Amino acid sequence: MAKDVILTPEGLEELQTKIEHLSTARRREVAERIKEAREFGDISENSEYDDAKNEQAMLERQIADLEDKLRSASVIDEDAVSTDIVSVGSVVHVKDQKTDKSVKYKIVGSAEANPSEAKLSNESPVGKALIGHRRNDVVSVPVPRGPARELKITKIEAAGARG
Repeated sequence: MAKDVILTPEGLEELQTKIEHLSTARRREVAERIKEAREFGDISENSEYDDAKNEQAMLERQIADLEDKLRSASVIDEDAVSTDIVSVGSVVHVKDQKTDKSVKYKIVGSAEANPSEAKLSNESPVGKALIGHRRNDVVSVPVPRGPARELKITKIEAAGARG
């Protein structure tokens, strides 16, 4: 049984788009590779055919995994996300107490986490530390080496809010 997946509406849309792409365009590409490989003749000693069949198996596994994720997903209602307490769906502005640097993170479920886009999983060290806290709270985030980072929450927004 797949573990529960928490998604924002944006994450749900991205997941559906990815499944659609893999189920249509990628399947066609792989089927075409298999067809071309068959045309090389004897498939018992045809490495192109074997490679294409392996790619097809991996693609089908990826589609099945994403569909399982979609079935077990609970989508958060971004309109109901509190701006008082950090939760999944919050956009949190924090200030590092040591460096004085301010950053903004969107707290999302692990399925749509992408640190390069400042989307942090609710299961990540920073996400875990922020969840449940309020504006002006200072949270301690453990780091692999050295003292924990102290982050002050300066603002909490609902991710669905525009502006």
